[in-house]
Amino acid sequence: MQTANVIGNARATTKHSSLVGQRLVIAQPVGVEGGPDGPPLLILDSLGCRVGDQVMITSDGSAVDDITGVDNCPARWSVCGLID
Repeated sequence: MQTANVIGNARATTKHSSLVGQRLVIAQPVGVEGGPDGPPLLILDSLGCRVGDQVMITSDGSAVDDITGVDNCPARWSVCGLID
């Protein structure tokens, strides 16, 4: 798990069938010192995050499988919590 800041939303006219109806956001991972930790990531969001929210993200594949209900979803990252 890692903290990240939501910096935008994503829309796609064509996407994998497991992602139809799913919300995608763009998030910037944050390092221990508060600065960027790598490039922004495209993340599956089932919690309804907004731009500016600080979130916990995970690369656990079973979380993506639970959200989509599909075993072969190509998404790697998903939001697992909102930070107050």
